[in-house]
Amino acid sequence: MNGTAFVSEMIFENVRQFSPSDLAQCDFSFDITCELVPPYDNPFEHVRPISPYRKAYTFNVDGFLELGSDRMLTVAKEAGEVRGYILISKGWNNYAVIDDFAVDRNIRRAGIGTRLMDQAVEWAKEHGLPGLRLETQSNNVQACRFYRKYGFDLGGHDKYLYTALEQSCSEIALFWYLKFARLL
Repeated sequence: MNGTAFVSEMIFENVRQFSPSDLAQCDFSFDITCELVPPYDNPFEHVRPISPYRKAYTFNVDGFLELGSDRMLTVAKEAGEVRGYILISKGWNNYAVIDDFAVDRNIRRAGIGTRLMDQAVEWAKEHGLPGLRLETQSNNVQACRFYRKYGFDLGGHDKYLYTALEQSCSEIALFWYLKFARLL
């Protein structure tokens, strides 16, 4: 998977360096209009509308500094500009962990997220890992729908993970898994 792959005008490239300036033109914010609520056995059966707002995460450059052989960063570029990325690493439980994943809001629903996730799946398989896991929030319903459509299963939740974060205290952490083969 080293090198570059083309999808229309989009180039997917593994990189070793990444900085906030690479993202200067990107808008990774997303609109919150509803949230998933317990029980989570069928997560989309229980969706509650909430007062709409826009959410954006700040870019944490520290997570991108050490990209050894146990991590991969793939960026999607259009006309030389980063439009999305996925950062993956090997987790303590041998699953590949999606550490960070974002696509510019102006090009979502064009298949870029799927192609980035495909790159993560390929990396995990090349490293002999049994699957992928990731964490998202109960109010990021669009992302949850993407993960389910891609084939992820909701593996669990943590209602306390974000409680110390003032702006996120009501969010529930949701943990999604994509298993490549049936595990015992």
